[in-house]
Amino acid sequence: MNLIVDIGNTQIKSGFFENNQLVRLENSTLGETEFVSGLLSKCENAPNVIISSVRKYPEELISKLKLACKVVLFFNSEIGTPLENLYESKSTLGYDRLAACAGAHGLYKGKDILVIDAGTAITFDFVTAKAQYLGGCISPGLKMRFKALHEFTQNLPELSKNEDFSLIGKNTNDAIVSGVQNGLIFEIDSYINKLKAIHPELRVVITGGDAHFLNKSLDNKAAYHPEIVLEGLNKILEFNLLIHS
Repeated sequence: MNLIVDIGNTQIKSGFFENNQLVRLENSTLGETEFVSGLLSKCENAPNVIISSVRKYPEELISKLKLACKVVLFFNSEIGTPLENLYESKSTLGYDRLAACAGAHGLYKGKDILVIDAGTAITFDFVTAKAQYLGGCISPGLKMRFKALHEFTQNLPELSKNEDFSLIGKNTNDAIVSGVQNGLIFEIDSYINKLKAIHPELRVVITGGDAHFLNKSLDNKAAYHPEIVLEGLNKILEFNLLIHS
């Protein structure tokens, strides 16, 4: 069994994989050591583990993992992946971006792929049919755009995403919602169209907290994979188990 742990700024997400299939998903806001200790107690046998984190790993957690697990990997820029990483500043690349691309590559091997992660920021990442990660772009997400309009103006209120929006807002609140949401939808569709003009067989995957909300309004509907980061981390773990076996 493989245990995959993705530690974010406010939430920890984990998945248990058997035969490359996600069999159990758990989320928590507990501390890393407490949460991972709880996960390990549910394992009948010592698992293989990979952890990706935006935080520093506590020594207590490292000690527990080394005692309880067969293989422990801490995902960083030095760990091998199924992709050739051609990003110029590898040490600054968000691990979730590379992991999501590894997961998408596992789904669409031999295809050009665009991975869109619609979270606090929205990231666009491109993988070639030759399994090369080239990079992409980073843009403000929905919440950040709403917040920026409020903080950088005198009179505009801070709003949030709304299912009920149109192309033309007939009052200030509706105009903000229309501008922010349509603006991001147009941005995503335009980015996909530009890439499809160069790579006609492009596959598009979308994930992240706002992915489902945005995908409903896109002209270019993407394949929605909410756990693509965990799936990618599992692919990376399996890749390293194979090359070191």
